[in-house]
Amino acid sequence: MPAYTATELILLNCGASTIANDTSLRSWVSDTHSRFMPSNAASISSASEASTMDPSVFAVPYQTARLFHSPFTYTFPLTTGQKFLRLYFYPNAYSDVDATQSLFSLTVNATQSLFSLTANSFTLLRNFSAFLHSRSLSQPAFMKEFIVNIGATQRLDLTFTPNPMSSAFINGIEIVSIPDKLYFKGNDVVIKFVDEVYYLNSDTALENLYRLNVGGARVAIEDDSGPTRGMFRGWNPDDDYIFFADVGWKMNDEGVVINYTAQTPPYTAPPRVYTSARFMTNINISLEWGFPVDSGFFYLLRFHFCEFLQEVTVQNERVFSIIINNQTADIGIDVIVFAGGLDIPVFRDYIIWVPDDGDRGKQDLRLSLVPFLSVRPKFISALLNGLEIFKLNDTKGSFAAANPELTVDSSTLDVPPPPLRKRKSGGSSIIYAVTGSVAGVLAVVTAIGFLIFRRRRKMKDSATSVAKSSTGSSWSTARTSGSAAISLPTDLCRYFSFDDIKTATRNFDHNFVIGKGGFGNVYKGLIDHATTTVAIKRLNPSSSQGAREFLTEIEMLSKLRHLHLVSLIGYCDDDGEMILVYDYMAHGSLRDHIINNSENSPLTWKQRLQISMGAAKGLHYLHSGTKHAIIHRDVKSTNILLDHDWVAKISDFGLSKMGNSNDSFTHISTNVKGTFGYLDPKYLSTNQLTRKSDVYAYGVVLFELLSGRPAVDVRLDEEQHSLAGWARICVREGQVDRLIDANLTGQISAACLNVFVGIAGRCIHIQPLERPTMADVVMGLELALALQLTTEVEDITDHSQQESVAPQTIKVKGELEETTTSSQVVFVNH
Repeated sequence: MPAYTATELILLNCGASTIANDTSLRSWVSDTHSRFMPSNAASISSASEASTMDPSVFAVPYQTARLFHSPFTYTFPLTTGQKFLRLYFYPNAYSDVDATQSLFSLTVNATQSLFSLTANSFTLLRNFSAFLHSRSLSQPAFMKEFIVNIGATQRLDLTFTPNPMSSAFINGIEIVSIPDKLYFKGNDVVIKFVDEVYYLNSDTALENLYRLNVGGARVAIEDDSGPTRGMFRGWNPDDDYIFFADVGWKMNDEGVVINYTAQTPPYTAPPRVYTSARFMTNINISLEWGFPVDSGFFYLLRFHFCEFLQEVTVQNERVFSIIINNQTADIGIDVIVFAGGLDIPVFRDYIIWVPDDGDRGKQDLRLSLVPFLSVRPKFISALLNGLEIFKLNDTKGSFAAANPELTVDSSTLDVPPPPLRKRKSGGSSIIYAVTGSVAGVLAVVTAIGFLIFRRRRKMKDSATSVAKSSTGSSWSTARTSGSAAISLPTDLCRYFSFDDIKTATRNFDHNFVIGKGGFGNVYKGLIDHATTTVAIKRLNPSSSQGAREFLTEIEMLSKLRHLHLVSLIGYCDDDGEMILVYDYMAHGSLRDHIINNSENSPLTWKQRLQISMGAAKGLHYLHSGTKHAIIHRDVKSTNILLDHDWVAKISDFGLSKMGNSNDSFTHISTNVKGTFGYLDPKYLSTNQLTRKSDVYAYGVVLFELLSGRPAVDVRLDEEQHSLAGWARICVREGQVDRLIDANLTGQISAACLNVFVGIAGRCIHIQPLERPTMADVVMGLELALALQLTTEVEDITDHSQQESVAPQTIKVKGELEETTTSSQVVFVNH
């Protein structure tokens, strides 16, 4: 019986300029100027190459991408019938290769991409993050496969629609015809739906989630039915999904010839699937697998069987039952009877419904093959050769579900791990399911989200600026004994006389005091003929800080320019005074707005996210954006200032330390300095200061933002004195709601909260090596903000749709309900 030869095969290398072959020697054609592109493609899309290529990623079709900033449609003329539609994604940074098109002259980061995709009447993706899917799969690049039916229109329209302020991209598109009724049986064939029946016809589309060669090795696409024909399906091992490592299995038996039949033709699955199997040994109770799937959908499960082991030759020697999600799907499966003999393949289909968990998050789809003992089989056993799992579209024609949440072993938060749920071959234990646990959210993530507060600070020049001395020197240490002279260009750091400072502050009028710190009072001042408002910090003679900190502050800030660092305008060292002049921060410190201050309105959650992201960018610049690594050493909420536009800026560099070359920097051995409650425990015990010491302190700030309470509060019960310690307890016990500021009630989306707490929790890990870098923190917070904004957009859309149909059913915005996940209760926003 001949194998299937595809009647239609389209391999579109998106963004490429020439034809190229993939590792299977298939030729991919460029989409540039192709007949599938719209006539205005050049003005609404951009072709680009990935800025980096992961060594594990094959170039074609992942090396190039087409980028979209507005809706874009590929149109494919096709014959009627079912087709495989495969979409290839490689989240990466892409920049325009055609500088003449100003619309795409900026770099587009695919990790920040959120978009939707429709295929004719089906919604394949919505608010889709290729980055999150990549991380969830632990694969830098991946493919999503759908099966759609092409009707009388004989065309397939693929429309990419970026979310507002976002972009869309695609690396490759593959379309392959498939045999009639391979998966769609029509109304003349029923599929068992547990105790009911289900008709799967061409009005339904499918998304392939798992295609497994059970008990065997990977089957490459060219081995599906040959390198120049077939449907190019890849079959993966089931090792990551089986529950017990000691389950017996049998690899390919070279002496077996598979006898295909009319009911199971050769294109059903390749011989390598049917000549390998996983089977039970007598010591096992059952064969068990677990698969994360989206809740709120029907699923088609296809079980492939073939008795090729010589130990079973007649009926009643191996009989078993199939259980799906604790529901009995079939009783007394005898493959010999079902197939009609040895070495004959056969398959069975089942439909299962996975109830919605409230936001279409992930659930475990559990499969069990259990020996059927009523017939007293010769072997107390079961076997399975292959498995395919497909998601069916919902009643609206959509496959859309929540983007995956990412998990790691919760020991990364210094808490006991949850009970083991799976054991892989070799005996190593892992957590395989996506549970939605706050403690399990991966904090080390690559960037996704929206970039905010993009603006440049204009340097202010003044006719009143004067040279410090007749020699023209921009700096002197005559009055700062013990200090080493440094050279400060006057275009970066102005000198002010003491008279200038007194004029600016009305002779240090007490009414001009806007803050107090370890250095001394901070005054609001007016310079340049009262046209420019500044902040003036004057050293208090009794302060523990002095000339060293004064020089450090000037040396650091005079050389640094960043949106999220407070800008130093100038200094004064007349008459024994040590005074620093900064840009004025109209909204004061972050602490002023989050720690029980009745004088200010509480910050909204979105404001807190934006502020936290800005401050993190400032710290990331200090750690990695300069020639020498800079450790702030006193990160805290009082040292994060807010300008007129609520842009966060890191301040107070008096305790900062500069390392050697950024590439080789590890730590600085120094006396412990900083603020109690924010101090890195490792730094305290070893006197070794690292960039991770700043990360720890910033994690405390993040929990301040979430909780609205200070880093240390001795008025509370002893276990709550330290905010960092209390946060670890709440995360470990799944009671993050006890941390949330009452002012934030109803504002935080569950997905955003998961990511935010995951980031903050990793930052305050006891072990520095387990903490993320500030680059990771920035990207994680961008993700949190993106998820928050996406949820709000979805809420507005959902409410608008509800209002047009049944206004009386709309819930009040901000109403809270408790949604139980696998490990805790979190708040969700309606």
